[in-house]
Amino acid sequence: MSAESLPLDTLQSQRILRLYNLYRLIIGLALVLLISSELDHQLLEMVNADWFRYGSWLYLILNLLFATLIPRPQHLVQVLTLALIDVLLLSSLFYAAGGTPSGIGNLLIVAVAIANILLRGRIGLLIAALAAIALIYLTFYLSLSRPAAAAHYLQAGALGALCFAAALFVQGLSRRLQVSEKLAEQRAADVAKLEALNEQILQRMRTGILVLDDQRRVLLANQGALTLFGRDQLVGRIIDPFCPALVDRLQQWQSNPTLRPDSLKVQDSGPTLQPSFVPLQRGRQQNILVFLDDISQIAQQAQQLKLAALGRLTAGIAHEIRNPLGAISHAAQLLQESEHLDAADQRLLQIIQDHSRRMNLVIENVLQLSRRRPAEPQLLDLKYWLHRFAGEFCTSLPPNQQIHVETGTGSLQTCMDPNQLTQVLTNLVQNGLRYSARHNPIGQVWLRLFRDPDSELPVLEVLDDGPGVPPEQVPQLFEPFNTTDSKGTGLGLYISRELCESNQARLDYKPREGGGSCFRITFAHPRKLS
Repeated sequence: MSAESLPLDTLQSQRILRLYNLYRLIIGLALVLLISSELDHQLLEMVNADWFRYGSWLYLILNLLFATLIPRPQHLVQVLTLALIDVLLLSSLFYAAGGTPSGIGNLLIVAVAIANILLRGRIGLLIAALAAIALIYLTFYLSLSRPAAAAHYLQAGALGALCFAAALFVQGLSRRLQVSEKLAEQRAADVAKLEALNEQILQRMRTGILVLDDQRRVLLANQGALTLFGRDQLVGRIIDPFCPALVDRLQQWQSNPTLRPDSLKVQDSGPTLQPSFVPLQRGRQQNILVFLDDISQIAQQAQQLKLAALGRLTAGIAHEIRNPLGAISHAAQLLQESEHLDAADQRLLQIIQDHSRRMNLVIENVLQLSRRRPAEPQLLDLKYWLHRFAGEFCTSLPPNQQIHVETGTGSLQTCMDPNQLTQVLTNLVQNGLRYSARHNPIGQVWLRLFRDPDSELPVLEVLDDGPGVPPEQVPQLFEPFNTTDSKGTGLGLYISRELCESNQARLDYKPREGGGSCFRITFAHPRKLS
């Protein structure tokens, strides 16, 4: 015999079982109150009073025991036992109360209906069949001792039919409700998955996203926004103290939404951001959706395209420039050999030579941008490589310049193109020595190699004791053709950063404590070989 039933461990099944227990207790209590009052005299004149009284007390006591000892049935056999005992006790009370006129048969219909919510299919119909058989058989048995009960067959049959009707109706209704519930659960699960997917996408987006209320309190902030702000948490905080510039752009947008807000920087050393604002209406409350797009990468890509175009242009006309430039330089050299030039003319020739060399250097640097070969990373032992670089570099240094090397403990390795690293470090060391020598009797550069305690990545710092970089010039420090040296091209630091990024490293500047400059190279993990 098979059956379809609700799982007993679900919240819905437990709620129905509690209501079923409460219903039986209320019926038992009502019957006990009925036999304890004077309202049952006329009824009990027609039935066995003692049997009805004992049966009512038994019904109440058994239901109390079931509700106490088995508050949450775990097996269908327990539910089936409860339903059979309920039908048996109500059938006994039906007989003791005199059959259909007593109204106990209606309680059987209710018991069958509730049982068919939990027990479906054939077992549920079995409960209905047992209730119908009990009604008809007990009516027949009553008619043997009470001839007046013979007129109750039609009512007993109707009650039996109602038992089957209630069982079929409840089964169909509960089956439909279960299908609807499963569909609702599936839809809820799909919505939850979609919400989790949207949340994951939102958190993975590089664009910073904020949701602000009318008091500019942060209601939502994705990981991109937290990274841009350099914060671990922003939700629940007012945005004003973290970025006054963003508040100014927001107020400008609120006064005139047609204007495009100006770009801003959340952190001095952070990227340039382009804010945009979208109103969000939630009922009577209006929130503001803020997008923070990093435009520094777009500007960098545009700059790379511009430099690449400039490099191709320079490559095309290099021979047209170098030929006249070589002729000018050669003529200046020949003039310098003349014995009839005075000091003023010699000075003019020296200016020609210096600027010719500078023009040639600019052409070489721009050509290097256009034909730069791709990086070929290799596994490098940075300690060994740094000592060898410093030793080779020191062989060509004048007496008034020095290089100091400091390395940390443990193995420090990375993946980087050694030729490009040599080019980067040569440029940084030459700059440091030049500015240090201008500020001090002896030009000095310190190369400090260590492992960053937070990221566990190798770090190389190039420090000097020169004048340092003015704070207002730091944002443009790595831009091409930006230089404070009259003899510089402004491409050295730009090329150095580009070479570092092509090797998954990062070149940054920070002021040195006590004066001077510090250029920091943060290398990639040795396993991140691209």
